[in-house]
Amino acid sequence: MAVRVYSARRVVTMDATTPEATHVAVRDGRILGAGGPELLGFYPGAVEDARFAGKVIVPGFVEGHAHASEGMVWRRPYLGFFDRTMPDGSTAPGARTRADALERLRTLEAELPPGEPLLVWGFDPIYDDGPRLHRRDLDAISTSRPIVVSHASGHIINVNTLVLERSGFSADSNLDGLLRDADGLTGELMGPPAMQRATRVAGGGGLMQRLDEPGLRAFARQAARAGITTATDLQRKLDDETLDLMRRVTAEPGFPMRLVAALGAREYTLAEGVARIGQLLGTGNEKLHLGIVKLTVDGSIQGFTGRLRWPGYHNGAPNGMWYIAPAELEGIVAAYLRVGAQIHIHTNGDEASAVAIDALEHVLARCPRPEHRTTLQHCQMADAAQFRRMAALGMAANLFVNHIYYWGEQHAALTAGPVRAPRMNAAATARREGVPVAIHSDAPVTPLGPLFAMWCVVNRLTSKGRVFAPAERLDVAQALHAVTLGPAWTLRLDHAIGSIAPGKFADFAVLEDDPFDVAPERLREIDVHATVVGGVVCLP
Repeated sequence: MAVRVYSARRVVTMDATTPEATHVAVRDGRILGAGGPELLGFYPGAVEDARFAGKVIVPGFVEGHAHASEGMVWRRPYLGFFDRTMPDGSTAPGARTRADALERLRTLEAELPPGEPLLVWGFDPIYDDGPRLHRRDLDAISTSRPIVVSHASGHIINVNTLVLERSGFSADSNLDGLLRDADGLTGELMGPPAMQRATRVAGGGGLMQRLDEPGLRAFARQAARAGITTATDLQRKLDDETLDLMRRVTAEPGFPMRLVAALGAREYTLAEGVARIGQLLGTGNEKLHLGIVKLTVDGSIQGFTGRLRWPGYHNGAPNGMWYIAPAELEGIVAAYLRVGAQIHIHTNGDEASAVAIDALEHVLARCPRPEHRTTLQHCQMADAAQFRRMAALGMAANLFVNHIYYWGEQHAALTAGPVRAPRMNAAATARREGVPVAIHSDAPVTPLGPLFAMWCVVNRLTSKGRVFAPAERLDVAQALHAVTLGPAWTLRLDHAIGSIAPGKFADFAVLEDDPFDVAPERLREIDVHATVVGGVVCLP
């Protein structure tokens, strides 16, 4: 295949040998090198492609924590607090109060045919000072159709009495995650066991939907619009049907994204999960990467299901939920490491992070494993001491910096409190202590958008414009690393993606403006002109 040399106003390579350039030479979907116009003379027959003249090329963004359900949730009505941009480019308006949300539910219910469930997503009651949503509120909308209101975090749902009854839940039910009041069950369900039981009988609901082909393609298109060339689906039951779909679609030459699919450990017994991940190792393709297992230790901080160390929740709420009992985690980690899987562990609260660090330390003491790259996902409240332990153990942190903007004010007022909240997602401390750092969106929890995540970590501004811990800011170069080489390292793909370097895949994000030239507060305003995946240009 002929050599194509892309030219641009500037090429930021993230490669120490040639940090910046104006041209990139590509052949057979891989990078030959970066430099100046002289590249055209290095390869006989090379063709210059100047379509990006005046643009800025950076390595393709790597979304290290997202879910392919981002491509499917928009089939259902959105009930979140913030306005969101839908896949077709239109705006889904936010519901600013509980009253707004209930009125929207009434309108939606009136438009549905009889018997069809009312399933909505994105609800976020932490912004409202009123009483928590109750099954009585939903019963007032309908007692004849199932209603499931999924929270933005993905860790909580609200349901009406009909769903509770069909699920077999009652005041006598002995199951964690059933919120109660003086009258019995409130209809608020927390954690996977209670939520999954309810969504099965309701005919759907929740953020984690079964993947289908239109959903996977929509996810890839949305990623391309954001400049993402590699994205994770970081919680999936990787059964034969799902894998066949992933393999077939990603193998298409024009598919605009590399997909890293993580086996969701909670979808299997331990023995089944270990056997399944063992079967999957090394069975992907150039655009499908397998071998990661996802463990979820606690819930969400804004949903009060994350596990916090002393003094707990600032507003006095009970501590959160263990999705994996601390006594069981060490054995689970050992079993998956033994079979050769790479482990990503969801830990929102610092107590959950402590348990995960302890478990890995004990396993490695018995069975050392170099380059395990165990990654704590979210890891929002870790402090310097925890980061030091993580560095010593060879762990990484993929920080949920978008929380600073979306929930920072609520964390200060209600969850972590005014002292602890500002240091959440302490990216500068993590880097200083030697922990590899990535940042992410957790889409659909927050929108896909590495440039927005960069803006969050560079500015650390809440939705009300308050700066959280300016000493924890990253500079633009560090932020760009956290959405390119940083997540590539956490996915064991830094040999193939994350920088513009010889031998790597020709994956680029093409930007209208230079992130190093715009004011830091304008980073999120930069438009993505195009992505290039394996040398193939994909327009947003």
